[in-house]
Amino acid sequence: MTENFSNQKPQISSEAELYSVNNSTKVIDELSELRSLLLGIEPPQVKKLYERLDNPHIHPEDISRLLPEAVILRSKQDKQLGEAIVSTVESAIQTSVKQDLNVLSEAFFPIMGPATRKAISSALEEMMQSLNQTLEHSLSPESFKWRLEAQRTGKSFAEIVLLRTLVYRVEQVFLIHKQTGLLLQHSVASQIAAQDADLVAAMLTAIQDFVKDSFRVQKEDKLQSLRFGELTIWIEEGPQAVLACIVRGNPPQELRLVFQETIEKIHLKLGHEINTFTGDTEPFQASTADLETCLAIQYKSASKKNYTYAWAFLSVIAIACSIWSFFAIRGQLRWHAYLQQLNSQPGIIVINTKQHNGKYFISGMRDPLAVDPQTLIQSTNLNPQTVISQWQPYFSLEPKFTTKRVEKLLQPPKTVSLKVDNNGILSASGSAPRQWIVEARKSWRFIPGITQFQDANLREIELRELELYKNQIEQQILLFSGGTTELISSEATKLPQLILAIQKLLDTAKYLRKNVQIKIIGHADASGTKQINMLLSLARANKILSYLKSQGINTSQFKIVGVGSNLPLQTELTPEIQTSNRRVSFQVILTNIPN
Repeated sequence: MTENFSNQKPQISSEAELYSVNNSTKVIDELSELRSLLLGIEPPQVKKLYERLDNPHIHPEDISRLLPEAVILRSKQDKQLGEAIVSTVESAIQTSVKQDLNVLSEAFFPIMGPATRKAISSALEEMMQSLNQTLEHSLSPESFKWRLEAQRTGKSFAEIVLLRTLVYRVEQVFLIHKQTGLLLQHSVASQIAAQDADLVAAMLTAIQDFVKDSFRVQKEDKLQSLRFGELTIWIEEGPQAVLACIVRGNPPQELRLVFQETIEKIHLKLGHEINTFTGDTEPFQASTADLETCLAIQYKSASKKNYTYAWAFLSVIAIACSIWSFFAIRGQLRWHAYLQQLNSQPGIIVINTKQHNGKYFISGMRDPLAVDPQTLIQSTNLNPQTVISQWQPYFSLEPKFTTKRVEKLLQPPKTVSLKVDNNGILSASGSAPRQWIVEARKSWRFIPGITQFQDANLREIELRELELYKNQIEQQILLFSGGTTELISSEATKLPQLILAIQKLLDTAKYLRKNVQIKIIGHADASGTKQINMLLSLARANKILSYLKSQGINTSQFKIVGVGSNLPLQTELTPEIQTSNRRVSFQVILTNIPN
């Protein structure tokens, strides 16, 4: 056992030793491949190297591992990489928008909402501040002088108020590189017209250099402020940058603390960028928020004076005017509401209106069927004692009133519907007695506003009843016993109802001046010969005719017909069906009597 262990290779005791051995082996292999390339020797390792170089799948894998680091390194060197991929990114965005617009909209939604709300809030805050200042000083003694100044200078009154009530306002803030004098960043207050920021920064640097060169000052001394009219320039220096703030008005000394804290924050945040500044100002956009905190503003508060008696007197007058205005406006509103209702009512035409000494005068024309104007006065809460009206009667040709006159004159039954259109055409539909229809055809010409009478959809009640009686008779079937002319016992109950329908049919047809012919048709089953069935069916029809004649029916308009088994109800397969073919049926023929 001991010999076997001594012949084995020494084992690696830890992961560190394993890593070291692997690295050593890898270095030896790489040196061997390099030697082969230089000396022209092609050991198996070299062949494997060429195979790796010729393998197209290895290049993308290697590039994918190195691409992120390469992009970061290249971005730190210059801007060529960003400029190169601009067109690619723009094409990708255009393609994404064409494919699905919601992708970008959902991505930008969390940004656009807060940005929009912040912009709206800022604009509203500035507007309210300006409005408050204007209203606060609109009635002050100085306001008249300021209005004259606004007319003279061409500025708005609100703008003059803001300028004259201003304590101080930081209008512009410049961040200047101390060593080169170049502008790093610039912020301007809203509604301020800014000049060339680079030029201003250069002039401030030039002024500071001029003072240092022209006068005996210590090297550690620095320019702290400049004043020109209403403008003050406060300068706060840092180790590598200078903060210059242009202030209008009289700023308090506490404002300098704000400027000092700002320049300290900028050095703390962007100290490395300031030290390595070579002309690129893009990194200093991060200081915009800090510079905007310096854009402070403060206005004067209006002095409070005691105008108790004056305000009390004005309040009494205002209350009295308000009460008078309230009642006057309320009266006008009620009057106009009354006129509006009158003009909207059919059958009422307002010709003239006027007001005098608290009275309302109105004149016009009114249809007798129109609504009473007095009821409209009550609905508008207008005092009837103050309204004096004169109405002349006239006939309105509006369809609503014309229809009422038609109904009053013609008095149609409940089964008739009358309608008048805007052209004066009277349309009648439904059913009515013949006598009423005849009278309506004569009387419509005497109704004002009616130009035509249409009764195509109007049907005579008697004609509808005639059709009803006809259907009742034709639906009757009388069944007979086989081979006889005797009715089945249960069929006798149908005869009284049949006689009543026939009598009503004959009377109604006579009233409507129509000819009536009733056929009594006899039938037989197919059990006998054709000749016997024909005779049997004719005898059955004659039997019913004789019965009707015995009941007082005028049979001059009746006709008997025997058809035998030629018109069976169904194919004769069962005894029940055969019984249904041993019957008598009826057919009613109506024709008009020629004039």
